[in-house]
Amino acid sequence: MNGKQRINAALKGEWPDRTPIMLHNFMMAAREIGVTMRQFREDPVVMARVFGESMERYDLDGIMVDVDTVTLSGAVGVEVDLPEDNPGRSHGGFLTSLEQVRDLEPVDLSKNRRAQVWTEAVAILVKQYGSERFIRGNCDQDPFSLSASMRGMDHWLMDVAAQQDDELVFALLDYCTGICCQFLKLMAATGCHMLSNGDSPAGPDVLSPRLYGKYALPSEQRVAACSHELGVPYLLHICGKTDRILTKMTEIGAEALEIDYKTNVQLARDTFKNKVTFVGNIDPSEVIARGTPELVKAKTNELLDVFADSPRFILNAGCAIPADTPPANIRAMCACLRSRTA
Repeated sequence: MNGKQRINAALKGEWPDRTPIMLHNFMMAAREIGVTMRQFREDPVVMARVFGESMERYDLDGIMVDVDTVTLSGAVGVEVDLPEDNPGRSHGGFLTSLEQVRDLEPVDLSKNRRAQVWTEAVAILVKQYGSERFIRGNCDQDPFSLSASMRGMDHWLMDVAAQQDDELVFALLDYCTGICCQFLKLMAATGCHMLSNGDSPAGPDVLSPRLYGKYALPSEQRVAACSHELGVPYLLHICGKTDRILTKMTEIGAEALEIDYKTNVQLARDTFKNKVTFVGNIDPSEVIARGTPELVKAKTNELLDVFADSPRFILNAGCAIPADTPPANIRAMCACLRSRTA
């Protein structure tokens, strides 16, 4: 099997010849070839080279093409800054009142240069590697996260906790769902093999499971349905300890869920069973970036043991791998994986 075939098998619940690996490593991949984050985010050829060389260097089965978590925020008017050698950052919301949601103007994401660079890079990768390796086109943030960025996290959490202005809260979520689905459509047109989003502020570290089910889950379901209407499988990532919403997450409709290292892996395995493919979830900082190769191997083996009786597993970090990660640790992760067969 090649990498694309392995990951497709894992998504379908079929046994690959070995467990596949698909990394979330854009910062490390850029650093390894001497490319700054500014160069990476501004040139689709450079971006494609960063991911292509990383796949070849470690013989990865697939790659997550990611840039930052503020591309959509910037497109809708949130103030962002783009550091020379760090991912983009947002600086608070611009909706000082929920009433302003009524006056939001439509946004044509196809005219946004940062979104264009992102999708152009994915198209290059699909053309060059798409028959052999799995290309996951990440699409920034899901509607709940984008709403938080537009409103400002503190205000947004008070809005949903108060449950007094649901008409406007859901109006903002609807607006953001439209933006997210625009990006999915642009990304799907590249021919990528999977679409994905992140919705980290929706997790239990920030939002109660009850409010997650009321406000975040419905919009996550709509975005997943949009991906399926486009004929592309879908993955959602949520940071933090997601134990208390794992059952609800199986209702999103995603083929795969990318889980952070704080989550109980055995609980996730038992909850997902034959429903959803688990992607993750080694600690990207304390293990992959700052641990020894021996620690990385041990943690990789622990994961492989948990999923030894399930084909629905794709190895990855629990979140983005830091730029200063030692290459020896990624090699240890890959070597450990390949020493075992499905």
